[in-house]
Amino acid sequence: MSEEAQQSRSTGDLVPIEQERAVVAGLHRGDRAAFATLYGWYGELIYRQAILPRLPIPELAEDCLRDTFRTALEKIGTFRLENRSIFFWLRRIAVNKAIDIHRRHKRDLRIADAVHREPEAPLSSAPARPDRGLEVEDTRKLVDAALDNINTRYAKALRLRLIEERSREECAELLGVTVGNFDVILHRATKAFRKVYEP
Repeated sequence: MSEEAQQSRSTGDLVPIEQERAVVAGLHRGDRAAFATLYGWYGELIYRQAILPRLPIPELAEDCLRDTFRTALEKIGTFRLENRSIFFWLRRIAVNKAIDIHRRHKRDLRIADAVHREPEAPLSSAPARPDRGLEVEDTRKLVDAALDNINTRYAKALRLRLIEERSREECAELLGVTVGNFDVILHRATKAFRKVYEP
């Protein structure tokens, strides 16, 4: 049995090709109602079977689903419906995005940990060193100095996401970009930060 046949069985009955043809034709004409129909048919299916198994963090999985259908809408002009469901095209987009977002999330966690990391507290109950506050303040100044020495857009992205701990959607909105573009900005920002940060 082919991979697509196996997927068809696992996804249950997909929408008949003729119905999909009408919706795809509407999408090519820019019909938003057609897009809503497509999402209604396959949004939940893509979420459960393509995204969540690869990105088991609901917030990120929901972002991925949104990005998947946004990309599908942007690239629908390249899609040609032949003898297989558009589901498989959507699924490929979703899988690629889920893998990319998962990798970025792990990288973001490592960066956030590096930025916020503080020396571990001693196991004994000894009182904190008197200069502990000064050490933290010095680290904060070094971080601020590094942020001042990189592109202001990059610095803002890092402050919003890692210091203020805002969501990706909120960061993207404040920067006036899509969530996908924000992820790219954040990745470049962390690389720029590493080059100038001197603890």
